[in-house]
Amino acid sequence: MSAQKVEKRTWTSYVWDTWDKPADERRFLFKLDACLLTYAALSYFSKYLDQQNITNAYVSGMQEDLGLHGNQLNYITTAWTCGYVIGQIPSNMLITRIRPSIWIPAMEVIWSVLTMTLASAKNFETLLAVRFLVGLAESTFYPAIQYVIGSWYKGDELGKRACIFHTASALGPMFSGFLQTAAYNGLNGVHGLAGWKWLFIIDGFITVPIGLLGFFIMPDLPTTTKPSVFYTAEQIEIGKRRMVEIGRKPPAAFTWKKVRGFFTTWHIYTLVPLYILFNNGGGPANSMIFWLKSFNTPGRIVYTVGQINTYPLGIQAVQVVTTLIYAWWSDIIRARWPPMLLAGTWSMVTCIVLAATPLYEHITRRWIFYYFTSVQGGLSGLILAWANELNGHDNEKRAFIVANCNMWAYVMQAWLPIVIFPQVEQPRVFKGNVATACINFCMMCFAMATLYLSKRDQRRERKLRASTVPSEVSEEYVLEDEADADIKKAKRHASEATTTEVTEIPVPTLSSEYRCATLA
Repeated sequence: MSAQKVEKRTWTSYVWDTWDKPADERRFLFKLDACLLTYAALSYFSKYLDQQNITNAYVSGMQEDLGLHGNQLNYITTAWTCGYVIGQIPSNMLITRIRPSIWIPAMEVIWSVLTMTLASAKNFETLLAVRFLVGLAESTFYPAIQYVIGSWYKGDELGKRACIFHTASALGPMFSGFLQTAAYNGLNGVHGLAGWKWLFIIDGFITVPIGLLGFFIMPDLPTTTKPSVFYTAEQIEIGKRRMVEIGRKPPAAFTWKKVRGFFTTWHIYTLVPLYILFNNGGGPANSMIFWLKSFNTPGRIVYTVGQINTYPLGIQAVQVVTTLIYAWWSDIIRARWPPMLLAGTWSMVTCIVLAATPLYEHITRRWIFYYFTSVQGGLSGLILAWANELNGHDNEKRAFIVANCNMWAYVMQAWLPIVIFPQVEQPRVFKGNVATACINFCMMCFAMATLYLSKRDQRRERKLRASTVPSEVSEEYVLEDEADADIKKAKRHASEATTTEVTEIPVPTLSSEYRCATLA
């Protein structure tokens, strides 16, 4: 048996993975990146813009104008989370049957219109209801996009794509802070509307055009995308062939046996907890804005509204940088777990330092470590890339597990922050910082459990392949023995023939199997 050829990579492929591919494949991937990643990044940016604006509006006048108090901001956030949780699994199962290029942009237009209606809210109850509906519409986006990305890209390409568009989750809150500052300073009172109301209106006007763009440039799956101005028939065939090469299956029929199979393997039991723990491992990031506001007392303003909204943006800047580092590192070494260990350890140390540092002593230290509170935030794309890779053999299971990861993460997020980060304890939240350190430690444990079980499956697969070799060899020997017996029988007939009678001696024709066996 010949040794498997090891693929050699040029140094340029480590900078960007398409640069050493054939020209036709490179052109195809350029178009796919330009369409899919552009739309995904813009939409995720708008999603986080709409998701973060409630906190910016709260500290910029909404609390006072609507008479909000106690933990009501937590409840408003939880209402969004409940809607977000309910819609994810049904949406990701539907996306295997209906066109992503229609379903995802349509939901984006709906959530952007709902966001604008928040400007008309008069009380706490209205905020709860509208935020629930916004969350329900937004639930379609993230797991669906991760599923679609996992349907087009190979292992050395997937981590970067999953993380590049995920950086928009950091850019959205950054832009929201600047936007709220501009709305408060420039539009507060215009047409009788408070600055925080203008924030919701502007966010909606930004998001609607992005949703409409998605109807034109969002691709479907390799098996359902039609030739268009963006992709030729030959390029779509390249996309199909690439997925066949790595064993990533297209949609298939739903059966009860298939659905039961979602729960009979280990994948859902390690990948889902891994994602839950990651998603709830950055709670201290929300405390900085309250810490800055706590410096202000009646008659003494230390930080203005603009400063309170913009100074915490360094948290998202650090997240963007670390996310891209994790993405390139993971694809280059073709392993997802090392960035998880680094980010988990870094985040755990950050939480311990914040818990141990007094609020108003060592201000510089606390400021720096607040900026480190989202260093684990870039792991989302890597975890879901891992889920896409480990379940590529079953399209429906892949979609189901990706949706479950995100859904159960937000199920926890619906109540856990209220328990460990209650608003009435901000910004000290000692127990929240300690609990988050433990969460990051557990996240690393599940990452290692996933690694162990995936390696175990690889070993079993190698043993299974190796066990087929002796059986093939034994079949060859059986063919050889049967051929030898035929030859011996022919010789015996020849020796019994008389010299006076010429007899045609049958000479056995060797089968093609025997010839192959003897040549081997």
